[in-house]
Amino acid sequence: MKKITAALIGAGQRGGGAYAPYALQHPDDIQFVAVADIDPERIERFQKDHGVLNENCYLNWEDLLAGPKLADAILICTQDKMHYEPALKALEKGYHVLMEKPMSPDPRECLVMGEYAEKYNRVFSICHVLRYTDFFSTIKQIITEGKIGKLVSIQHTENVEHRHQAHSFVRGNWSDSEVSSPMILAKSCHDMDILQWLVDADCTKVSSFGSLTHFRKESAPEGAPKYCLDGCPVQDSCPYYAPKMYIERDDWVGEVLRTVVSNDTSDEGVLRALKSGPYGRCVYHCDNNVVDHQVVNMEFANEVTVAFTMSAFTYEGGRSVKLMGTHGQIRGDMEKNVIEVTSFVTRETETITLDTDLAGHGGGDTGIMSDFVRLVRSDGKEEGLTGAGISVKSHLIAFAAEKSRLESRVILMADYINELKNSN
Repeated sequence: MKKITAALIGAGQRGGGAYAPYALQHPDDIQFVAVADIDPERIERFQKDHGVLNENCYLNWEDLLAGPKLADAILICTQDKMHYEPALKALEKGYHVLMEKPMSPDPRECLVMGEYAEKYNRVFSICHVLRYTDFFSTIKQIITEGKIGKLVSIQHTENVEHRHQAHSFVRGNWSDSEVSSPMILAKSCHDMDILQWLVDADCTKVSSFGSLTHFRKESAPEGAPKYCLDGCPVQDSCPYYAPKMYIERDDWVGEVLRTVVSNDTSDEGVLRALKSGPYGRCVYHCDNNVVDHQVVNMEFANEVTVAFTMSAFTYEGGRSVKLMGTHGQIRGDMEKNVIEVTSFVTRETETITLDTDLAGHGGGDTGIMSDFVRLVRSDGKEEGLTGAGISVKSHLIAFAAEKSRLESRVILMADYINELKNSN
């Protein structure tokens, strides 16, 4: 089997920490031969891990893509608003592309990227990793086999987890929708995609409600300073006290968070970063504006209805879902790796317990890398679980949901898409 070569744009937590390690674990599948990142320390670390030549290390994506084609494929793992231009340039130069979600915070840019993928006939996969998990692929198989009859409705909950909300969407890179993306896109385009896949039809109507209720200055305890380490009077009782979140957390997520907070991941290094860095700020004195809870109702062309809830206020993260059919139901908890299938006919429940490692989106990060390698090897001739055209549809559901939330009205998807296409 041919080993493919790849370049990485954005060597941060997702690009460098979630996807690129696949090359170290499967050296016969893929090798990274070039990297671009604005942080010299990240470049140095990535270069050391993957043996990238000095001349193929760049401080910006423009220089990487200005020269001759360096590899078979490119992974674009930059911030949301930095996807569009490198994606178009990479497709023009003949690269196959794997892009971190969301595609773009601009729905028109999503449409254009979908058109470019078709125009240049390249593999253009979006990292909707949930499709590649054992959890959701098992649920998809149960539906396809007809074990619950015809699917009629779904209740789906994304448990963001209170600490994740504080880290990523209050203190972190996705806290301001004007800089990154609305919460429903940045966090939940995964869910819009997986729901579209399970329902297997186009979404026709969307309505949504939600707000930023808790993580704002009105909720700040009396005397709370702008930085946690500046003498917070409620440090013992606040669940979001920064040293508690980043120093005391000792699971695999805690290890990842340390690398985001500081290049020096020792206790001392992290504490130095928290004293004046963004992750040391009081969660009630940040510049965040994205919602901390939101609901979305959807109707699909095959009359399936979906009720989706995203909430920051959960103890654990992960997804929980209930799918209701004409002959049975499915209950699933991704965090517990358990799926229950109940038949209305026999009144019996089959319990499926998966043994997937929950790290890396329940195996989805590895799964999408494996599938991308397969697609690139075939030069795009084989079918994948997802692609730019499919992803555009799920992104537009998220954009329509945010439009509904802001305008307090039901959005008809056909009208919304026509408006976008005719607005250029």
